[in-house]
Amino acid sequence: METKYIRNFSIVAHIDHGKSTLADQLLLRTGAITEREFKEQILDDLDIERDRGITVKARTVAIHYEHEGQTYELNLIDTPGHVDFHYEVSRSLAACEGALLLTDAFQGVQAQTVANTYAAVEADLAIIPVINKIDLPVTRIEEVTDEIETILGLDTDNVLHISAKQGTGIDDVFRAIIEEIPPPAGKKESPLRALVFDSKFDPYKGVITYVRIVEGTIAKGQKIKFLREGTTHEVIEIGQFSPDMKPVTQLGPGQVGYVLTGIKELGAVHVGDTVANPVQLPEAPLPGYQVPQQMVFCGMYPIDATDFEKLREELQKLSLNDSSFSFVAETSEALGFGFRCGFLGMLHMEIVQQRLEREQDIDLIQTAPNVTYEILTNHGEILPIDNPQMVPDAGQIQEFREPIARVTMIVPAENIGTIMQLCEDRRGTYKSTEYLGPNRAQIIYELPLAEIVYDMHDKLKSATRGYGTMDYDVIGFQPADLVKLDILVKGVKVDALSTIVHRDSAERRGRSLVKRLKTEINKHMFEVPLQAAIGARVIARETISALRKNVTAKCYGGDITRKRKLWAKQREGKKRMKQFGQVEIPQKAFLSVLEAGKDD
Repeated sequence: METKYIRNFSIVAHIDHGKSTLADQLLLRTGAITEREFKEQILDDLDIERDRGITVKARTVAIHYEHEGQTYELNLIDTPGHVDFHYEVSRSLAACEGALLLTDAFQGVQAQTVANTYAAVEADLAIIPVINKIDLPVTRIEEVTDEIETILGLDTDNVLHISAKQGTGIDDVFRAIIEEIPPPAGKKESPLRALVFDSKFDPYKGVITYVRIVEGTIAKGQKIKFLREGTTHEVIEIGQFSPDMKPVTQLGPGQVGYVLTGIKELGAVHVGDTVANPVQLPEAPLPGYQVPQQMVFCGMYPIDATDFEKLREELQKLSLNDSSFSFVAETSEALGFGFRCGFLGMLHMEIVQQRLEREQDIDLIQTAPNVTYEILTNHGEILPIDNPQMVPDAGQIQEFREPIARVTMIVPAENIGTIMQLCEDRRGTYKSTEYLGPNRAQIIYELPLAEIVYDMHDKLKSATRGYGTMDYDVIGFQPADLVKLDILVKGVKVDALSTIVHRDSAERRGRSLVKRLKTEINKHMFEVPLQAAIGARVIARETISALRKNVTAKCYGGDITRKRKLWAKQREGKKRMKQFGQVEIPQKAFLSVLEAGKDD
């Protein structure tokens, strides 16, 4: 197809503003799916996406629409809305020329609407503002139009009013896509350059590579070269998603589709790589993507040690499908062999863990998550710390640094005081307040990332009765008075329970943690002391008392010395057990570190 009849676009919006519903309507209206096949969120094909009602993975689909007697090919890339999946959005936008910016007719512009608009502007895309859910009983269409103009700085003369649920105004959306989004640039005669923007593993077909052809053409049977890896493969199958995989003979400039080369090695394909023709190599590869920076880390260990290799394989498949996730093997004295996994945020971590447990049926022990820190040593060396066990002795540390995030919150005006107090309690630095109308305000704070990732979003939602939204991006590292908090069970340091905390809250956190552990660890036949310590100094202690058997139950009266002998024998046995007995720590205890943080 000629490039002038191709349009590549994305739908971006805040979470739950109707992206997936609109995508369904576009597919239904063009006959890509039938009324019988139609179901809500057809592009959200993961079970976890359906259960939670959110989009986790960006999906692509090619649809054909007839306008003024000409058939156009529209390549839609559906994107997630949650802050943790912002990297998925930025990757998708790089494969597009335009974006539909969707805003709820009642909720208006929210934190992620702002963030995604900036991402689309940076990618130099044509942006079409769309107000969705006009069928709601209560709407604020005029105010929302003003917000789009004042907050986002977009021209609202041609703003579209639609209801994705009822199918109102969908034809106007198609017309705007064709008339306002430019066709892709790129010539068929140029050397092949295609951008790898996603990939996934299929047990039967191998690695499925998602590509956007920038220049040149790619055909079935030809040889292609992945420039980063330097490997050459033959194209076994090439096709488009409509929405299922549909083979074609050739893809040209501007088209989006998939390539099958029979690759079985999971590390052979990299997102952001350039696909080229080995016979006619281009002058330079495509710029690709900036490598995402994982900010939340946790340990994942199989409960059954024999599942270790299976877990490694599944993590490799997941990282192929989600390049913003990383993992490395590690060992723990308490938990054995496992992996240290890196995520963009807490929801991202939760999704990966649930996909492993539900889709692959692997029972996991997950340690409490922590963010990445930096340590400047006395030798002038900077150490990145994503695991508390890596923290050196206090005598070697010149400066302990923590990641700082710039947090943008959009909240009802009546809740400003509560939110400011919430941020102050979390060591926040106030930056600005801007009123977006009589009832809403945008507050900007700089906060330590560790104070945000655990439960800041939940607290914000509670304080604003669900109306507050937030978005954050990490701006750098700042020195802070941080310490490593160790937990000792029966005098032995349990590495998987160690955390990094601010010195001012260390004692409170330590007391809270040992109290919670006392309720999580079962009683044993001997006394179990639980201690929280900073270095060699114990700052909190709780004791789990021993289970006692009534050894004198069989004594009816008689001389007291007989009972004393039995009690002495019992004491001796408990003393031996205390020396050699092993304490069993249940999985819940490892997550109590997180719960103790929430209690604070």
